Amino acid sequence: MKYRPRDIEGKWQKVWDEAGVSRCPDTLSAPKYYCLEMFPYPSGRIHMGHVRVYTIGDLLARFKRMRGFQVLHPIGWDAFGLPAENAAFRHGTHPARWTWENIAFMREQLKQMGISYDWDREFATCSPDYYRWEQLFFLWMMKDGLAYRKRATLNWCGECQTVLANEQVNRDGTCFIHDQTPVTQKELEQWFVGITKYADELLDGHRELAGGWPENILEMQRNWIGRSEGAEIRFPLADGGGDITVFTTRPDTLYGATFMSMAPEHPMAMEFARKAGREKEVAEFVDRVTRQDRIARTSEELVKEGVFTGGFCVNPVTGNRIPVYAANFVLYEYGTGAVMAVPAHDQRDFEFARKYGLPVEVVVQPEGDDPLDSATMAAAHEGDGRLVRSGPFGGLSSEDGKKEITKHLEGKGLGRGKVQFRLRDWGVSRQRYWGCPIPVIHCAACGVVPVPEKDLPVVLPEDLPYTRERGNPLVAAEKWCRVPCPSCGSPARRETDTFDTFFESSWYFLRYIDPKNDRA
Repeated sequence: MKYRPRDIEGKWQKVWDEAGVSRCPDTLSAPKYYCLEMFPYPSGRIHMGHVRVYTIGDLLARFKRMRGFQVLHPIGWDAFGLPAENAAFRHGTHPARWTWENIAFMREQLKQMGISYDWDREFATCSPDYYRWEQLFFLWMMKDGLAYRKRATLNWCGECQTVLANEQVNRDGTCFIHDQTPVTQKELEQWFVGITKYADELLDGHRELAGGWPENILEMQRNWIGRSEGAEIRFPLADGGGDITVFTTRPDTLYGATFMSMAPEHPMAMEFARKAGREKEVAEFVDRVTRQDRIARTSEELVKEGVFTGGFCVNPVTGNRIPVYAANFVLYEYGTGAVMAVPAHDQRDFEFARKYGLPVEVVVQPEGDDPLDSATMAAAHEGDGRLVRSGPFGGLSSEDGKKEITKHLEGKGLGRGKVQFRLRDWGVSRQRYWGCPIPVIHCAACGVVPVPEKDLPVVLPEDLPYTRERGNPLVAAEKWCRVPCPSCGSPARRETDTFDTFFESSWYFLRYIDPKNDRA
């Protein structure tokens, strides 16, 4: 007799479903085990990548059940997002319809695979029953000062008509969806979540993961958080009109700072250029560099280039006037967007100085080696040593020099010790329809007003024509946008930005535990 899986699969899958063999009871009478796989994006069809990952998870879940554990093995749908919105637009349908139809099809595919999910815990992040809670989280974060709004320069895709996360920009500087569309920089009012307040806590958590997680992953995350100890130093402007603040991990090399490097995006670059009559030259450089991939701009292989802005600042310990350059290797979002350049002791600065004929001053001599000569150096000395040509700090070790020079700057009101992180606060605003509405209202009299908790969820309007011609469709949804201010009752407007889709996927694993609770 020939074995035909299709003839029997449906029968036994129905038996398993009715018997609830994969359901996890809320009251546990055995050791518990939570088997979590990343939930799928409902793109249309389950593919072999899904099969591979979910088969591995299912093997683990079944193994643990056979070992006597009560296993929570849930599944849901990461349903909001830019790809669904764009796909719906291409197919001439509404994003909600596109998404729910895909979910229905993919659900049946997963059930046919026989994966032992607890389907009673299924949810989709585009459901108001789910996203009402993240709107509440956001209101709580606003109340505690963790969610705030500010003007910022961010990645912008002209085709998608929205801000993109750094992870959504290809290495060649194009959009992750439209790989022929260059991502540009655009300044917008955006909502942010203050994740930098937890930077040290995140690093402390890595200690608990050591030995269980691959070390290369932990190292990647440590570098991503990027904790650095150093000093924040003020360089007064030569014309007396303010100062430029920089952060450095090497205050011991301050006497060797012979120029300032500034991100092309830094607003002071064009201010200097306008005052010095160099606006055309600097603007052309800024426009060209800001179109380049920002990851490539930090690479060691990058050909260093820049342009003199026409501005000067003053080295706070030598009193020397030093020129300010816009440089392609400095990023505005890192640190203060400006870097004190010490060419004798930083390789990027060294290459830049040699290219543009800028002074190289050795201020740290390596122990026991032949003295460095700035005229003949072939590369920067980036290591420690003894301070030379450093005024009263000459002869100190690099480590002692860092402490003493920082102390000196603090006494003069020109600097302070500081811990800095590469990590930046999370920009969560997206200029699109298919996302969770941000629960705030804009009032001309009261400013930004949170939506009262009793009025949650703020649900997306469904009756608007979906089109890309006018950008974010929510802007044109006048009936939805116009609301009274919760504070004063005056006519006001809803926020039309929606949350980054990663907002939904940052907490879904918690919702699986009690997905149908309408009180929490």
